[in-house]
Amino acid sequence: MSGSGLRFAQVDVFGDGQDYGNPVAVVIDADGLADAQLQRFANWTNLSETTFLLPPTRGGADYRVRIFTTSRELPFAGHPTLGSAHAWLEANGRRAADRIVQECDAGLIEIRRGDRLAFAAPPLIRSGPLDEGTLADIVAMLRIGREEIVDHAWTANGPGWAAVLLESAERVLALDPVGGGPTDFAGPIDLGVVGLHPDGTPEIRAFVVEDGPCWEDPVTGSLNAGLAQWLLGSGRLTAPYVARQGTALGRSGRIHIDRDADGAVWVGGQTRTVVEGAVRL
Repeated sequence: MSGSGLRFAQVDVFGDGQDYGNPVAVVIDADGLADAQLQRFANWTNLSETTFLLPPTRGGADYRVRIFTTSRELPFAGHPTLGSAHAWLEANGRRAADRIVQECDAGLIEIRRGDRLAFAAPPLIRSGPLDEGTLADIVAMLRIGREEIVDHAWTANGPGWAAVLLESAERVLALDPVGGGPTDFAGPIDLGVVGLHPDGTPEIRAFVVEDGPCWEDPVTGSLNAGLAQWLLGSGRLTAPYVARQGTALGRSGRIHIDRDADGAVWVGGQTRTVVEGAVRL
C-alpha cells in the first residue's frame, strides 16, 4: 500500500474511565488485502488481536470483520468485536441505529448501543465438564492443587475456552502460571480462571498457550461471554453484574454482563479511540 494508506484506529475496550482495558488495532476499509498481509500486520502490532473491516457478504450485516492474533485467525473474539464496532461507527458516521450487525466467521453477531456497546454472546460450540486429562494439565500449568478447582467447564464460543472456578478472587490474583506452559496440549489452548470477591464480584484471568510460552490476555470479551453463560446457567451468578479483569497486569477491565428475559446474554464495556491515523501495508 502506498500513498495516504488505510484508515486506522487503536481502540481501548473494557477500560474504566481514563484507566485502560485492552487495546485492539483496527484497519478500516481493508478489502483487497491478501491473507498474508493481514497476518503479517497482526504479528507486527504485537497486540492480542488486530482486526480488518470489510464489506459484508451476508444479508443483514453492516460490515464484516476478520480477527487475527499474532499467529492465527479467530472466528470470533469479544473485545475486537466491540472495538471494531466502535471504529466502524466513527469511520462511517452511522450513529442513528440502536443496533448493528457484525459478520465474522462465527456468524452474525448483534451489537447494541446505549450507555456502552454490548454484543450478544454467541452460542457455545463446546460445553460440559472438562476431562481429567485437561484438568491435570491445567493444575500443572497453574501450579495449584486439584482440590482447589471448585468447578470447571468448556465455554468455547470460537476460541476454545476451558474454564475453572477457584475458591476466591484472592487465589485467582495470586496465580503464577508456568512460563513455558504445558507441552502436551494438542493445539492452542485458551484457559479462563475465575474467583469471586467477598461481595460476589468475579475476578477473571485469561491464559493462552499457543506455539510458545503461556501469556495472559488483559481483558477478554469472548471468555466473559462463555463464563457468563456457564455461571448464570448454573446459578452461581445472577445478572446484571460487572466482572473485573486485568488487575494482575495493572489494567482496569470492567465487563458489564446482562441477560434478557429470553435468556440472551449481553457483554458490554467502555470503548474509546486512543490512536487514529493511517497505515501502509
